[in-house]
Amino acid sequence: MKLPLNIDWQQILLHALNLVILVGGLYALLFKPVKKFMDQRAENYQKMKADAEDAKAQAESLKAELSERMKQADAEAQTYRQEAMAKAEKEAAAALDSAKVQAEKIVAAAREKAANEEKQIVQNAQDEIARLSVEATQKLMDYKLSDVYNQFLDSAEGSEVHDQR
Repeated sequence: MKLPLNIDWQQILLHALNLVILVGGLYALLFKPVKKFMDQRAENYQKMKADAEDAKAQAESLKAELSERMKQADAEAQTYRQEAMAKAEKEAAAALDSAKVQAEKIVAAAREKAANEEKQIVQNAQDEIARLSVEATQKLMDYKLSDVYNQFLDSAEGSEVHDQR
């Protein structure tokens, strides 16, 4: 059966069937894998976005935790610093007290030594004065005695000279 204008319905139906088979084959061979690849890619990007958001949330949580730890560490460091300063002040005060006690002992020993030396010097001076006075007295006595003796001898000679005449 031939239609006017040379239209063959059988050929049209075969071409339509070929077109449906071609579209079905292309759909099965190309569209499904490409769609599947695109869906996987979109899913992968969604997963990466979710992972990034989770990582960002974890980082913020770690940041907050570290910030809290830093505050605690600062507080502990401040406490340790205050304790160390108090301990150093106590040790400095103890060292100062010890130095004062030692200085007082040294001053007392020096005063005692000075007093002993003063006594020794006074004793030596008194001994020297006594010795010098004894020597001076002895010299005076020797001088006076020798003068007296000489005068006596002189006068005795003078009287002998008068007596012998």
